[in-house]
Amino acid sequence: MSVERAGKAILTELSLTAEPAQITALLGPNGAGKTTSIRCCTGLMTPDSGSVHIFGKEPEAATAQGLVGVMPQHTGAWSGIKPLELLAFLAGQHAHPLPVAELARELGIDAFARTPYRRLSGGQQQLVNLAGALIGRPALVFLDEPTAGLDPHVRRRVWDLVRRLRESGVAVLLTTHAMDEAESLADRVWIIDCGRVTVSGTVPELTATQSLEDVFLEVTSGDVS
Repeated sequence: MSVERAGKAILTELSLTAEPAQITALLGPNGAGKTTSIRCCTGLMTPDSGSVHIFGKEPEAATAQGLVGVMPQHTGAWSGIKPLELLAFLAGQHAHPLPVAELARELGIDAFARTPYRRLSGGQQQLVNLAGALIGRPALVFLDEPTAGLDPHVRRRVWDLVRRLRESGVAVLLTTHAMDEAESLADRVWIIDCGRVTVSGTVPELTATQSLEDVFLEVTSGDVS
């Protein structure tokens, strides 16, 4: 797919696949097109050319049917609501949601359940965003930098949860700037730069002779101009 805005190419013939029961990492410098890719895949943007299919459906249809969960980097729409109230509301939008109390306990949300979303720390907001993406039992979940701002203990707890999603058959597509996170979690890695895929492969394939960070630095320019 390709996307152009104000005469600038954001994505150029970008092509990638996220398989069920696999964790797919989408890596790239800031401005490489990662978030735009997710927006196209979730129906928030329409590519200028090319197409997106989720389980054979258009993104809007797949999302409407509850097949897709999305964890954004930031959201301002939940400003005044408290975490458990928010999760209960989101659960009510789905036919077979995860148990709110169990999910909140697993992610440690109970500790700040009475605090309005706007007053939570960045890491706490990340956990609520993650829970919101998972509450409807999606078949495909997009996690945009899921552990940004989390301390090491919570980060590893999120890693374990993401692995369990894979084990249950969920397709996971995550973006991250943490190479150790991608190396630890991903079944397949796609690295993009300036809206194009520069290299892809399994972690063992990409790291046979050098670290994933070295591969990343070699195939990306970091040029966001």
